[in-house]
Amino acid sequence: MPEPTCVWDLKATLGEGPIWSAEEQAVWFVDIKGHKVHRFHPASGETKSFDAPDQVTFLAPHAGGGGFVAGLKSGLHRFDPTTGAFVFLARIEPPELNNRPNDATVDAEGRLWFGTMHDGEETPTGALYRLSADGRLVQQDEGVCITNGPCVSPDGKTFYHTDTLEKVIWAYDLGADGALSNKRLFFKLEIADAWPDGSVVDSEGFVWTALWGGHGALRISPRGEVVDRIILPAVNVTKPCFGGPDLKTVYFTTARKGLSDEQLAANPLCGGLFALPVAVAGQPQYEVRLDLP
Repeated sequence: MPEPTCVWDLKATLGEGPIWSAEEQAVWFVDIKGHKVHRFHPASGETKSFDAPDQVTFLAPHAGGGGFVAGLKSGLHRFDPTTGAFVFLARIEPPELNNRPNDATVDAEGRLWFGTMHDGEETPTGALYRLSADGRLVQQDEGVCITNGPCVSPDGKTFYHTDTLEKVIWAYDLGADGALSNKRLFFKLEIADAWPDGSVVDSEGFVWTALWGGHGALRISPRGEVVDRIILPAVNVTKPCFGGPDLKTVYFTTARKGLSDEQLAANPLCGGLFALPVAVAGQPQYEVRLDLP
């Protein structure tokens, strides 16, 4: 496999949530702790950044009129990239929980899935949610400190969700109505000083899972077996996504959060956006189908 390359050395504090816009042929992602939304256009190398009103954790493209549904600590928002404006849509959880949303995905039916987590990373107050077509939040699982890695198999029948601190990826049966059932262990990470972070599923049904503290990512078969390990020159890798005209480039976000001066000196590209050409294409980025105000 070729070596990953850093395509934008932006030194994000907590780079996260990369998604591919086929229309723009560009990668969008966020810096949660930096309160930033970023866009990278590979063909030209053009970069663009937007300020967010607070911690912005994910973007999900919206089918109706463009723009994105964005997850912020204060709730769900609509983000308009033409103006940079964020418009509040709905609160997610009571503020006293001190939770924030984290990782997200959109399935082929246009349903938005995302988890919440304790912002101090201390208590298991996080939960997994599905946003229904009528705008209702449906809780699908609970009792997690750091939720991560929601993603769906190509046939739309298996849903994956990660409990980062427990180092576990769970699998569920995904019903046509969006209900989850038959929760079961899919994968347990046994690498010391590394935790599973964001995930995505390729067109062959293999799960790509970023490794916080693990300098890279794993490619895991539908049977839960590691078939490849990708090494990046960054300690904290947060999430992959597939992009490029043929969906055969994997982009990885990374983070500088939690690293010592010595670690950053030894790994100066931490917080950068990386690209890796691969042989197997990913799935397309689906859009949220939801009536927004």
